[in-house]
Amino acid sequence: MTNLSKPGLRPANPNFSSGPCSKRPGWSLEALSDAALGRSHRAKIGKNKLQLAIDLTREVLQVPDSHLIGIVPASDTGAVEMALWSLLGERGVDMVAWESFGSGWVTDVVKQLKLADARTIEAPYGQLPDLAGIDFDRDVVFTWNGTTSGVRVPNGDFIPANRKGLTICDATSAAFAQRLDFDKLDVVTFSWQKVLGGEAAHGMLILGPRAVERLESYKPAWPLPKIFRLTKGGKLIEGIFKGETINTPSMLAVEDYLDALGWAKEIGGLDALVARADANAAVIDGFVRASGWLGHLAADPATRSNTSVCLSIVDPDIAALDGEAQAAFAKGLVSILDREGVAYDIGAYRDAPPGLRIWCGATVETSDLEALMPWLDWAFATQKASLKAAA
Repeated sequence: MTNLSKPGLRPANPNFSSGPCSKRPGWSLEALSDAALGRSHRAKIGKNKLQLAIDLTREVLQVPDSHLIGIVPASDTGAVEMALWSLLGERGVDMVAWESFGSGWVTDVVKQLKLADARTIEAPYGQLPDLAGIDFDRDVVFTWNGTTSGVRVPNGDFIPANRKGLTICDATSAAFAQRLDFDKLDVVTFSWQKVLGGEAAHGMLILGPRAVERLESYKPAWPLPKIFRLTKGGKLIEGIFKGETINTPSMLAVEDYLDALGWAKEIGGLDALVARADANAAVIDGFVRASGWLGHLAADPATRSNTSVCLSIVDPDIAALDGEAQAAFAKGLVSILDREGVAYDIGAYRDAPPGLRIWCGATVETSDLEALMPWLDWAFATQKASLKAAA
């Protein structure tokens, strides 16, 4: 690690942010030229585009006909909170969390909804909780892929088919890059700006028949804001799942999502998207295996994310520093790469342990990750040399 010569090859696209994520390869503003700008989303042209977004989501994500798909406000957060506020309270709930966003849903349920019968099943960053400890006679809330820890559930086998409670799954950094077991999921949420690199502010809410049954048979004890209401007169508002959004969507963002879905369909659908993310994650894994200074935050390879890949600096000299100094070292490394224009926004999430987080979703080109890896070595060597010089 003493060679401070800069690598010769740079990533063609240095955007490795974990959200909003990189646009699809070849994207340009021309892709949005057919957007229904200046038109009502309730006019025929607007409703048709919103319905097309739902239909293509079903096709590309392989959502079964048994599940409804709706476009809702406020990104994945809005979709998750709409589900929590509308569905929980009928029975006890197990909140499963192992990173920042899962912990956020715990806060919603325990401190905001104040549900008395809420159990929290947690694990530290880099690990998955004991899934065998979940009681599926209760409702269960969990993330499929922990965006800020790089830890995902390996599959849906831990969820019983004969469960009595509902499974509410935040799949925002998993959808379109990992296979979701919809037969085991009663509610699935995600946002456009993750794996497909769409524009932010809109969320997707997918409801299975058991969730619809709960909505029509149970009324929460608390008042629901208009933006959360999925039923009227005890019946599901079906228009939400036919392109009639609760509030006004951005037709520019809708067009961008349609473009991303069209690209996904063109390259081979879900199989191709998963393969691209897997290939990207494999580039980093190979680099980590050969590196003496970098390690995976996710301890178990079986639960490692192929999208939000989180890394720790394990070099003995750096690991021996206190937490504040480790964080400063990691931030300095990230800043070097940013200044060079070879990698943007790859610092660990603010609540996560110090390190790197590199997005490997399907819109990222494998060749760009291959070009980035030597720059990680160079930035680490440069930052460590500066640390020694200052000592």
